[in-house]
Formats: sequence, structure tokens, C-alpha cells
Amino acid sequence: MGCTTFSVANLKGGCGKSTLALNLAAGLMVRGRTVLLDADPQGTLAHWTNHEGVVGMPHVVAAGASLSRAIRSASSEYRYMVVDCPPTLESGHTETVLKMADIVLIPVLPSPPDLWSSTHMVEAVKGARSINPGLRAYFVRNQVEPRSALSQAMRQALRSCGLPSLESTLGRRAAYRWAALEGISVYQFGARGKKAVSDIESVIEEVFNHD
Repeated sequence: MGCTTFSVANLKGGCGKSTLALNLAAGLMVRGRTVLLDADPQGTLAHWTNHEGVVGMPHVVAAGASLSRAIRSASSEYRYMVVDCPPTLESGHTETVLKMADIVLIPVLPSPPDLWSSTHMVEAVKGARSINPGLRAYFVRNQVEPRSALSQAMRQALRSCGLPSLESTLGRRAAYRWAALEGISVYQFGARGKKAVSDIESVIEEVFNHD
């Protein structure tokens, strides 16, 4: 079997992009050998991870200058790859990843500015599909509070953006922040991370089962 490449991208910072990328990679590790490629020049994941010797954490690699070469190299060694993209199109890194990925997940917070910025990602996906027509793209609603009217309104609004939104969501949970402080994923967070793990598992299973 070849490598399935996930990209996690959004052109707006602070949407939980690196949080999703790390925990997604940890969830995929349960299913097969996984690498987490940090294509963000800010190096968020390199600063975050502190997992030497921690079982179940993905190998993190800084993409460096030759991103396409790094993706091709990793795809020959791993079953799954997750690429954390920079929150900009200026470097060309995000476009490069989208042209090579199988799936792009776009985390979005339940706020009007995040909704407005998502239109730029829709255009980026459309552009990438001219070269990579098989690219599958999904919005992932992040920090969702089930009883929040804003969260429900966001779900409705995303339907008009031109890309599907997963039914699975990431809740507004302290476990994500505490795990980040410890440099681990919610999968290594024990009982405290159980609900967050359930979020990530739902996202993975929905993506794998999506037509």
C-alpha cells in the first residue's frame, strides 16, 4: 500500500491547525507508521513536541527548503503522512503541498472572521485540483460547543462555501491545551484526553469512510 498524505491548512492563524496536525498524526500512528512534516517556517511543531521515548508519538520532520522532495522522500517510507502547512500562500509551500496531498483538512473556528478567511482556502483548493484532481478537501469545525448558537450558525454558513464540512468536530477541550504544554498528543494524555481522542478518532474514521 502507498502512503496516504494528509495536509492541514488554513490561511488564518490561531485556528488550531498545528493542534489538529499533531493529534491527527498521533491517531494515524495507531493505524500505521506515520510521519508529521512541519512545512510551517514558524516551526510550531518543533517547539511543541517533547516526546523522545514516548510511545505512539509520530516522527516530526522539518520540511526545509525543498518541500516537494521532503514529501516524496517521506512517502516512500511511511504509511501515513501529515503535513502542517503555513498560514499563508506567500511562500508557495501550501500550494506545493495541496498539489501533492490526497486529503486536506481545513480547521475553522466558529467565528465570522474564520468563515470569511475560509473562502481563500476554497480558491487554493480549486487551484490545486487543476493539477491534483483527486484532492479531497473538508472543513473541520474546531472548538465547537454543542449548545452554542454561534457554533450551529457556523455549521450552516460553511455549507455555502463550496467545500464539504465534516460532521465530526473538535470540541472546546482543555485537554488539547494541556497536552500541548506537555509536548504530547491527547493520545498520550491518559484518561484526561479520552474525549479529545474520541474527537480525533471520529474525524479520521469519517474521512476514511467518506465517499
